[in-house]
Amino acid sequence: MDNLIKNNNIILSMFLIIGIAGCSTPKVYLNNDSPNTVGSTSKYKCNYNPKAKTSGAFYKTDGPLEMPSWVNNVLEPIPKYEPLHKWANRPYNRLEQDFIPLTKVGNYNQKGIATWYGKRYHGQNTSSGEKYDMFQMTAASPVLPIPSYARVTNLKNGRSVVVRINDRGPFLKGRIIDLSFLAACQLDYAIQGSTDVQVISLNP
Repeated sequence: MDNLIKNNNIILSMFLIIGIAGCSTPKVYLNNDSPNTVGSTSKYKCNYNPKAKTSGAFYKTDGPLEMPSWVNNVLEPIPKYEPLHKWANRPYNRLEQDFIPLTKVGNYNQKGIATWYGKRYHGQNTSSGEKYDMFQMTAASPVLPIPSYARVTNLKNGRSVVVRINDRGPFLKGRIIDLSFLAACQLDYAIQGSTDVQVISLNP
C-alpha cells in the first residue's frame, strides 16, 4: 500500500513538472483564434530597425515599433481547405470602386504594389471576424477569397512567403495586397512601406 501511494505521488509530481514547463513556454501567436497552428518558421529573419531612416512614410500610427524577441519563431502557414466566409466574399464598393471577390482559390496571379498594416489595427476585427495580429503571416486582399492562401514574392529582392488571406484591402488603385507587419518584414520592405510583388493564389 505504501509503495502504491509512493508511486502515485511520483506520477503526480511528474504531471506538475510538465504542466509548469508548458506554462513557461513562450507563446508564438497572440491571436488564440487563429487556425495557423502548423507550419515551419520562415527562412527569412525579420531584421527590422525601428530607428532606421525610412524611405516611405508610415501610415499614421502604424510604425515604427519595437518587435518581440520571439518574432522569428512564428510559423508560416500551410495552405489547407477552409470553407469560405459567409459574408466576407460578397461584392462590395470602396472608394467609388466595385470589387467582386473570387469564389474559388487558385485562380489569381497578379503583379502590383504591396503595402502593410501594423499596430494601428492590431487587435481589431478583420473582414473575416478574426482579430488582426500584426505578428502573424496574414494579409488583406481586395478580391482573394476569405479565407485562402497566397504566395507573395517581393520582385525587388526575390524573397517569397506564404500568407493567409483573412481581410479586405487595400483599395487604392495599383495596390493589390496589404500584408501584416511580420510578412512585410520578412519580405524586407517594412521600412520602405511598399514594394512591387507578385501574388499567386494557392490551392490546398
